[in-house]
Amino acid sequence: MVRNIKLLLEYDGTRYRGWQSQKEGPTVQSTVEGCIERLTGEHCALLWAGRTDSGVHALGQAAAFKTSSELDAADIKRALNALLPSDIRVKSASEADVSYHPRYSSTGKVYFYLIANTSYTSAFLERYVWRVPQKLDLAAMARAGDLLKGRHDFRAFMGAGSSVKGSVREIHELSMEELSGIGFLGAVLEGRFIRITVRGDGFLRHMVRSIVGTLVEVAKDKTKPEALADIIASGDRSNAGPTAPAKGLFLEEVLYGP
Repeated sequence: MVRNIKLLLEYDGTRYRGWQSQKEGPTVQSTVEGCIERLTGEHCALLWAGRTDSGVHALGQAAAFKTSSELDAADIKRALNALLPSDIRVKSASEADVSYHPRYSSTGKVYFYLIANTSYTSAFLERYVWRVPQKLDLAAMARAGDLLKGRHDFRAFMGAGSSVKGSVREIHELSMEELSGIGFLGAVLEGRFIRITVRGDGFLRHMVRSIVGTLVEVAKDKTKPEALADIIASGDRSNAGPTAPAKGLFLEEVLYGP
C-alpha cells in the first residue's frame, strides 16, 4: 500500500542553493530526498509548499512523499533526523491523505524578514539579518505597507525568470515590529531590529524580498509612501526598490484550512 507522509521541516538555507533540486550545488530538496532513499530504499519525489531561493531559511516548510515503506511516521522522523545534516531538521512527520499536496492543499503562507538597523551586526546574527545602518523611518514604512495589502497585480515586485502565468496575489497582513533585542542561547543580542511579517495567499519569485527592499527605500526617504500605489499600477519591476538579501528571509508557516 502506498502511503503519503507529510513532513514539517526547518532549515538554515545559508549553504544551500535554494529548495529545488538542480544540477549544481546542494539543495534542501535533494538532500532530504537522498536521506529518504537511504531510509526506505525507494527514490521518492519530494513535493513541497514553497520553493525558497538560495540562502532563504525556513521554520515551517511543508513537504510530502509517497512510499511503500512500513515504517511508522515517528520512526521516519527519528531516522531522517539521524541521517540529515545538522542544518536541516524534521520537526514532525505524519500520515496524510493520498490527495494531500503541500502546495495545492495550502491556503497561504507566512514569511518574515529581519533587518538589523545598526552600525554593526552581532557575529551570531550575520547569517540571518540584513544590516541597514542608515536611520529608518518605521512609521513611513508602515504607511507604505498598508498600500500593499489586499489583492493586486504584483508584477512590479516579481523577480526575473519567473514562469508563472498570472501575477495577481492577495496580501492579508503586512506588519512591522521594532525589536530592541533578539534572544540567542539564553542571552539577548541588543540593537534596533525590524521584523516585517507578510501573510498572503501566494507569492511570486522574489516578491517578499522586493517588497522589503522597496519599504527600506521608503524608510530612507528615497521613495514616498504614497508612491507604492503607482509602483503597483505600473507593473514595472524597475519602478520598485532593490531586492533585499536572501539571508534575512524566513518561511515561517504554511497555512491550511479556511
